[in-house]
This record gives sequence, C-alpha cells and structure tokens, in this order.
Amino acid sequence: VQLQASGGGLVQAGGSLRVSCAASGGTFRNIIMGWFRQVPGKDREFIAAIRGNADITYYADFVKGRFTIFRDKAKNSVYLEISNLKSEDTAVYYCAARRSGSVSYEFWGQGTQVTVSS
Repeated sequence: VQLQASGGGLVQAGGSLRVSCAASGGTFRNIIMGWFRQVPGKDREFIAAIRGNADITYYADFVKGRFTIFRDKAKNSVYLEISNLKSEDTAVYYCAARRSGSVSYEFWGQGTQVTVSS
C-alpha cells in the first residue's frame, strides 16, 4: 500500500483545514487507516483512525470534536478535517495504514505540514 498525504498549509487560528490521504496498491476492505501528527522533538501522536470495512472510527482523547476522519471509497482516500485550529495543532500530519491483524501501522505517507498562525 502506498500513501500520499496532501492538503497541509498555513492557516489562521480558528480556521479549518482538510488534509487528504490517497491510497494505492491495496483496498480498504481489511485496512485500518489512521492519522498521526508530529512536532519536532516530540513523539508521533495518534489522532484518529477508521476501519476500512465498517466505517468505524476511533479518536484520541485530545480531539474533543475538532477532528473528523472520513473516507471516500470511490477515491480510495481518507481525510482528516480539523476545525477551530489552534497554534498547538502546528505539526507534520501523517497518514498510515495497517492490516486489521497487525498490531502496528505498517505503511506511512510522507507527511504534510500544517502551520497555524495566531
């Protein structure tokens, strides 16, 4: 599975942004897609995931309704919508995928930078 993340950019605090992840080389049926983010000097942080065959979603506790993960089956893509952006959301956002029987994410996209200006 190859993943291509896009959609990052410079956004003002309080605004919204959607980052995208296009998958190729596989299907969603038995794949769990996730979004992570990383700030320099800190560990990569889980944000959300969606199970490919059932549209079941999972979110980190800090999300508090500002992040929404969803997918477009026809485009083989997964999206992360972020609302009410805060400066602490500034990070490189990564999409990742793992097979349902795997304990860790096996496939990673290259990351897309999101910068929130105050």
